[in-house]
Amino acid sequence: MRNWAIAGLAMLALAGCSKHGEGPGRPVPVEGDSISYETGPCFGACPVYAFTIRPDGSGTFTGKRFTAVLGERSFQARPEQYRAFAAALAPYRPATGAVRYAQGEPLCGQVVTDMPSVEVTWRRAVGDSQNLYYYYGCDRRKNQAMADALGNAPDALPQLMPLIGERP
Repeated sequence: MRNWAIAGLAMLALAGCSKHGEGPGRPVPVEGDSISYETGPCFGACPVYAFTIRPDGSGTFTGKRFTAVLGERSFQARPEQYRAFAAALAPYRPATGAVRYAQGEPLCGQVVTDMPSVEVTWRRAVGDSQNLYYYYGCDRRKNQAMADALGNAPDALPQLMPLIGERP
């Protein structure tokens, strides 16, 4: 009985020393470049979700409200789909820091209420990031091209459509 107890304690002690996929001689993965895209709610049934995708096409989707899938799911896109998604967003990527198109902000202008929003964050392996927040109720006459590009960008990732579901 004593030997079983000692063996059990030794196994428990060793189990805490290593995580799955890690161990001697195995590098710990470091997250590199990524783009995160998150929608905000509206007055109605707008899909609310977030996803992050990396240049190799690996990604994570989280359905929050009014999506076909709720909760977190992994997905895999092709690298060229990632590049198409990134290219659709590239013209609106801030050079540095954050840019906000939101009610009460100078870039917004006239506002229509109860509209959804989108927030895009570009992260690089070197540690810097850029962020764009866009409220779809901001003056569409001045921002129509940006609104369309931001809203249609996920179409470059067809793997997301079954997770998001029908969009209004």
